[in-house]
Amino acid sequence: MTIPRWQGVLFDLDGTLVDSIPLIIASYDHALTSVLGQGRPEPEVRGWIGRTLTSVFEQEYPERAAELESTYIAWNRANAATMIGRYDGVHDLLVGLSDAQARFGVVTSKRRATAREALVLAGADDLVDVLAASEDTSEHKPLPAPLLHGAARLSVPAEGCAYVGDAVVDVQAAKAAGMTSIAVTWGAADAATLEAAAPDHLVHTAYELHDLLLGAAGSGGDTQAMG
Repeated sequence: MTIPRWQGVLFDLDGTLVDSIPLIIASYDHALTSVLGQGRPEPEVRGWIGRTLTSVFEQEYPERAAELESTYIAWNRANAATMIGRYDGVHDLLVGLSDAQARFGVVTSKRRATAREALVLAGADDLVDVLAASEDTSEHKPLPAPLLHGAARLSVPAEGCAYVGDAVVDVQAAKAAGMTSIAVTWGAADAATLEAAAPDHLVHTAYELHDLLLGAAGSGGDTQAMG
């Protein structure tokens, strides 16, 4: 029987388990152009991914934050069904974790309802029991509170967990929580940006991630451990 490398594994959602980055970028663009008449460059928007909508809009546009957030949410939910996709190998990875009786879950900056909708659209909802959403903690990534809450939900100490994410804030939150940080390159941030954040591991495909979490899957590549 395969024995998981960590006692618990927590995943970010957008850009990690669910192919939703194009939807997020388009949702930001719609909100900004509808409310303010002008968007922001895509690299800047990608840098916001992983944080809560409230924190982004209150920092960037405090006087229009509520209107921007409601506009974003309405457009995002209206277009999720046609714009959310699935990453190759992620479903098999989650099945493998389940078969190995691993303790795993999701920690996301999304609200619970939209997070569940995304999991359903990606065909992963039945595989994820533990979901820590933005409503569950008053502090959010890159602070450690959401990850610590997720670990508590798994009944696993933080130091026994790995956190997997696609954004710099995911790496920062994992480090702050005392967890192993695993960065994936198929989401919001590119490999160079993630490498600069110094995660413990950097992986490029879900098959590599399977190898790292559970042992060789037979179709993975080399996993890059960061010094």
